[in-house]
Amino acid sequence: MTTATAQHLRILPESFCIERPADEASALASSWISLVRAPEGLTLVREADEQADDASVERWKALYSGDTAHALDLPGVLSLLIAPLAAAGVPVFVESTYNADLVLVPSERLTDALTVLRSAGHRVDE
Repeated sequence: MTTATAQHLRILPESFCIERPADEASALASSWISLVRAPEGLTLVREADEQADDASVERWKALYSGDTAHALDLPGVLSLLIAPLAAAGVPVFVESTYNADLVLVPSERLTDALTVLRSAGHRVDE
């Protein structure tokens, strides 16, 4: 059985926000990177408007694992990233695709997240 190993991540240059849009049309009109429909409604991850000076909008940075895509049946891939971040008290929001994971951390905790992930043996390109 093959198991997950250290991953190669890169930081996406944009900042993102996580929202519950009122309707699908407004969600689709935004600069979204992820839109998920669940029984309780839509969850939208979109580019944050950098010009807006709205302190109530939490900004997140994204770490993307798509440069080293993995098979769907490879166990432990996401846990190798999430477990060390959880142990360090770094909040995460995760979206997964067929080949990769998008791990979002609050912008103000990015430095902490990078330190933790690198200490855990992962490579992170800035």
